[in-house]
Amino acid sequence: MKTETSLNEKQGHWILAKLGKKVLRPGGRVLSEWLVKNLEITSKDDIVEFAPGLGFTANIACSYKPFSYTGVDMNEAAAALAKKNIHYENSRVIVADAAASTLPDAFANKVYGEAMLTMQPLEHKKAIIAEAFRILKPGGYYAIHELGLQPDNVSDEVKNDVFKELSANIRVHARPMTPSEWKALFEEQGFKVVKEQHNAMLLLENKRVWQDEGIFRTLKFFFNLFTHPDLRKRVMNMKKTFRKHQKNLDAIALVVQKPL
Repeated sequence: MKTETSLNEKQGHWILAKLGKKVLRPGGRVLSEWLVKNLEITSKDDIVEFAPGLGFTANIACSYKPFSYTGVDMNEAAAALAKKNIHYENSRVIVADAAASTLPDAFANKVYGEAMLTMQPLEHKKAIIAEAFRILKPGGYYAIHELGLQPDNVSDEVKNDVFKELSANIRVHARPMTPSEWKALFEEQGFKVVKEQHNAMLLLENKRVWQDEGIFRTLKFFFNLFTHPDLRKRVMNMKKTFRKHQKNLDAIALVVQKPL
């Protein structure tokens, strides 16, 4: 493991990954599995994932034996890690921005991404969604699993407080949105929302860690927390932030369709 000082400078999800956590999505394993199930992947599908991370969801998607899987990540090191972790013969990971994937028009039947739109400014969110629209075949589906805000009428004051604390403690400029805002964003880009699901944002709560990771990885994660006090302090600050805003944070998954 790198020195704690250098690790402490990284974004929160990479801290958790270095401590042994595999499931890093806001709605946990349950919402990732819902997303893949509701994409209804078949052996005829070319599927694309934006920012595959550690490859956890990619392996779930590839268990449905799609015709091909393509991961897109703009970070070379992250792309190499995903490539190493994805165990499927008909898979590849390319280095590119999700807003400019280099893939052909109408390349894919299914596109998905998790916990990556949240971290983008509004205009880049729109650019990524537009790219998904471009590379999808007519009638194709795009699914997301992202951090959400509740309720729909949450005040700007609460929003700004959440944005500020997420930025300070997780070290990403996270901009979660309400369900209505997320859906409007996709509809503005030409998609039709067809399915919606939510789960509590309990990423660092003991019960969710156990549910997501299983017994052995949970024990490894807590052992690493115990033996790396500087990183433990960072993780506890993240957990404190999530708990403070628990009534306003949730995880949202959407499946949207490109018109025929």
